[in-house]
Amino acid sequence: MSALPSARLPDGWAPQPGMLAGRVVVVTGATGGLGGETARAAVRAGATVVITGRKVRPLEKLYDELVALGGPEPVIHPLDLESATPADYAALADGIENELGRLDGVVHAAAHFNELTPIAMHKPDDWLRAMQVNVSAPFALTQACMPLLERTGDGAVVFVFDDPDLVSRAHWGGYGVSKAGVERMAAVLHAENGRGTLRVHALLPPPMRTALRRAAYYGENTLERPLPTSSAEAIVYLLSAAGADARGTMLDLRHAH
Repeated sequence: MSALPSARLPDGWAPQPGMLAGRVVVVTGATGGLGGETARAAVRAGATVVITGRKVRPLEKLYDELVALGGPEPVIHPLDLESATPADYAALADGIENELGRLDGVVHAAAHFNELTPIAMHKPDDWLRAMQVNVSAPFALTQACMPLLERTGDGAVVFVFDDPDLVSRAHWGGYGVSKAGVERMAAVLHAENGRGTLRVHALLPPPMRTALRRAAYYGENTLERPLPTSSAEAIVYLLSAAGADARGTMLDLRHAH
């Protein structure tokens, strides 16, 4: 059972051009499957997107794709969540304030998953990496950005969950444990900001065609799974003014039609 109550997308909801006009959004893991689709969907909806990731070349490629969509110009901010320090997160927040003047949303789309492995054989450095990227980095980034998010009057933080029934099974290791930590972090943050100017959201995507899915399901033809497009569009809903109705909930897309 999730630490947040479940919610569904409103019937017939679809993203509209301009839905995020004037808003500035940070997307972590922007060169990954879900992060990239989220950046594209947010730009289509009119947002200025700050794309973060470890490697500059893939970020530049994504930047070119986003510019081609014709929306506001995105901003590249390389950030290695595995090694970033509090000073790095503060520098990101300061840079956004100085360059863009505001911040309306943070989407935690980055995730570290190496392989399914029993805890007895789990490499300690890989365990620590999962905790750092999946739990500690979202905490540090959210904390650094909270003053900016609160100032806009309708800031949103979006955490990405994974199926709790699935990742609590054997061999999910550090990734499974870290995702439980993310659930609790979202619940605690919502409890502290329930009626304030900062909205806390969570998304539970359906199985998607991503590199993480390929790594976890050796026998599955991942190409049969849908691209993360619908999940990215649901994130646009959460970032928009309409998403206020879903604050403090987990938007469950597993059974959406």
